[in-house]
Amino acid sequence: MRTTTYFFIFLNLSLAVFEEPAVYPLPFLVTSLVEVLCLLVFFGRLTHFAKVTLRNVFWKDTKNICIMVAILLSLTDLAIYGVLRIYNVRSIRWSRIVRPIFLINFAESRQIRRAFRSIRNTLPEITYVFLLFMFSLLMFSLMALKLFGERNLQTAEGLPYFKNYLEIVFDLYVLVTTANSPDVMMPAFDFSSWYALFFIAFVIVNTYIFMSLFLAVVYNNYKKHLKVM
Repeated sequence: MRTTTYFFIFLNLSLAVFEEPAVYPLPFLVTSLVEVLCLLVFFGRLTHFAKVTLRNVFWKDTKNICIMVAILLSLTDLAIYGVLRIYNVRSIRWSRIVRPIFLINFAESRQIRRAFRSIRNTLPEITYVFLLFMFSLLMFSLMALKLFGERNLQTAEGLPYFKNYLEIVFDLYVLVTTANSPDVMMPAFDFSSWYALFFIAFVIVNTYIFMSLFLAVVYNNYKKHLKVM
């Protein structure tokens, strides 16, 4: 039973590869029949749980409620998508995001739920570090707007450089990963080499200090919660 459950969970999650937009597209009828089969297997497992479990215990178990809701949402979405497809109305399968619920909430996935609960319990404790990082990012973005916004600088593509605050926030957020380094600073560097100090300070503060601090907080809190469970 455990192997069968894992097989159909894997099959259900793998449908994303074959559904539109797909890597290897299959006809809608094929993917829908496979999904219905998977949902029937999940419903059968849920019915089996209900038969061997006391009624009040079964309905108090959040895992069972989540599985039931996920099955209903998936069937509803599949029906709506099929009807819209008949009338050539373009839509998306929004229920795909609920498919991992089956992997998490079946009884065989105890270790996955344990890890998931540890992540959930860790999130509130890393919020303060994340907010502090975002505050630093927003402040550096404001400084960049004041430094470069009135210089009439242009990128290599001829676009305005650091004129829009939200675009600056995004560019500096990417710079935290160093993915756009040093391209993001070259227009300012060409104007004056002293402007490189701004980007060096940004990388030191946000990439080396905040990212290391963020990683340490996540690791320590996750390890603490994992030991408790």
